[in-house]
Amino acid sequence: MSDTFHPLDPLTADEFTRITEILAAGHGVGEGWRYTSMEMVEPSKDQLDAFDAKGTACPRDAEAVVVERATNSTYKALVSLDDGEVRDWTHIAGVQPNVTVDEWHEADEMLRNHPDVIAALAARGITDLDLVFMDTWTFGEAVIPEQYRDRRVGWSDTWVRASEGANPYAGPVKGFHCLLDLNSMELLEIDETATVPTPEIMGEYLPSHIPERIRKASTREPLKPLDITQPEGPSFTLTGNRLQWQNWSLRVGFNHREGMTLHAITYNDNGKVRKIAHRLSFAEMMVPYRDHCPDHFRRTAFDIGEWGLGFMTTSLELGCDCLGEIRYLDAVLHDSAGKPYTIKNAICIHEEDNAVLWKHVDGNGDAQVRRMRRLTVSFHVTVANYEYLTYWRFYQDGNIECEVRATGIMVVTHFAPGEQPAHGTIVDNLTYAPYHQHFLTARLDLDIDGTANTVYRSETKPEPIGPDNPFGLSLRQENTPLRTESEGKQNPDFATQRSWKIANDNVTTGIGLHPAYKLSPSGAFPSMFNEDSPVLGRAEVIKHSLWVTPNARDERWPAGEFVNQGGTGMGLPEWTKRNRSIENTDVVLWYTFGIHHITRPEDWPIMPADTVSFWLKPFGFFERNPSLDVEPSPSKSSHCGGSSCGCEH
Repeated sequence: MSDTFHPLDPLTADEFTRITEILAAGHGVGEGWRYTSMEMVEPSKDQLDAFDAKGTACPRDAEAVVVERATNSTYKALVSLDDGEVRDWTHIAGVQPNVTVDEWHEADEMLRNHPDVIAALAARGITDLDLVFMDTWTFGEAVIPEQYRDRRVGWSDTWVRASEGANPYAGPVKGFHCLLDLNSMELLEIDETATVPTPEIMGEYLPSHIPERIRKASTREPLKPLDITQPEGPSFTLTGNRLQWQNWSLRVGFNHREGMTLHAITYNDNGKVRKIAHRLSFAEMMVPYRDHCPDHFRRTAFDIGEWGLGFMTTSLELGCDCLGEIRYLDAVLHDSAGKPYTIKNAICIHEEDNAVLWKHVDGNGDAQVRRMRRLTVSFHVTVANYEYLTYWRFYQDGNIECEVRATGIMVVTHFAPGEQPAHGTIVDNLTYAPYHQHFLTARLDLDIDGTANTVYRSETKPEPIGPDNPFGLSLRQENTPLRTESEGKQNPDFATQRSWKIANDNVTTGIGLHPAYKLSPSGAFPSMFNEDSPVLGRAEVIKHSLWVTPNARDERWPAGEFVNQGGTGMGLPEWTKRNRSIENTDVVLWYTFGIHHITRPEDWPIMPADTVSFWLKPFGFFERNPSLDVEPSPSKSSHCGGSSCGCEH
């Protein structure tokens, strides 16, 4: 192994290959099987501390989930890469793991070549199958037809391009869905409901396909070049997967389900390296379409649990997705045969200017200004029609921001003349986009100056008017410790500007405070489901913006480990029945935020990025502004009308 190897580094291509060899030899996994996932088993915190302090070796283990297609059987294997042994081999009855990218492509190919599908589409006047695209989705338990419940099943949308290279999502085939067995790649049935005449719409976004009349109508002047250069290179250092910048240190990881993960996040506070977070990632993403019509009632995607953000991560290109002096990390994953492949430039690391960090102009005319620079670590995923662009940002004042941008192409449906869609917005001629929601759950394993932390609900309350407060001016801050898992189920409150502080009550700073970080509940919104909805039952995590649980190695997936074709009550609702203590212990915060997407014509035919974020902000973690030592920017870095204007622009 290289000098830069660390136990948190993701599996390599050679390790993926070795896992398949070990399982082939030990359990005959090969032809007729699918690898739905392989992932490195992360060492415990104690093991990592021993490695960092003494160089004590950590076990290099991997977990693989495989499906035997002929029997529709799911197995989970624990493989020791150190010893070349299968430590555990367990049959898990009655579950379906995530669907693979290979299955998605194979389903499209099979359906487009199936004689029954060809005949049914021909009856609708669709005869050029090269223009047809069959987009397979997963099932939730509640909507699987009873006769298919013991199979590995999917259902498809059907789309038709207007011409070669045109946007497929501009050509929905209304009321036409195929049900299929993903193990045997067998068409089970064609579900046809009422259709409508196909209207003429403009759903193209590529310049070569946008009609000339629209292109000629543009009044937009071309932009002058905007060059972002760092002639001396970036200010961060990247050694293997370890990233260091402006007192920050962290490790970058990657796996099939969460995509990019961040580990071992510390801050060098005047020579003292202080822990902030052990691990940050996304643990689930649920996108329910809030339209019960035949085209959409099955559309309740769990993009992490049913598919995997890692598998859908796309390569980033210099000058397009990121600007500046870029460093990239590749990601290595595997196909459903277990064969490794590389996603080039999967993770982008770069610095960004972000206006003013702090400023004051004294009465004597002395102006002190510091520019804000931030370190951005990002990855992008394409989930069929949608893109999600994820940015974790680290700031010189100790802040951490998580930003997600949703873009891509909305699902649309045609409707008949004279109708008015009740559950979506008209975006084109006789075409509407259904309302839907994007719920993302971040898993935040914070270790504020150590693993023993307590989460406080922090609320602002006005003091009542009285002798000591005659004008009603005074505010007080109430900090209520959350002691049990039931108390840890929290929602925002605009009236009190509720937030949550994660504090280490075992440490006291020089000014007498317990160090903490504050989670600000931006981007949060209610689920808007009826309590008895089976869809909500599959994702009870979205009932609350925040859940707090004690850290447990086997509790990683808030809607359950096997979400695909899964039922209700899995994950967080199951774990928290025990109502365990969450006070002064190693805790995990599960924060759900996202986009309540009331669709707009302006989102069509391609959606401008809709941006949401949340922040982790130091609150008493430092004794003063930690960015006092940021150097002023040189005046030569900016120009206003040809004259130097200092460091504010």
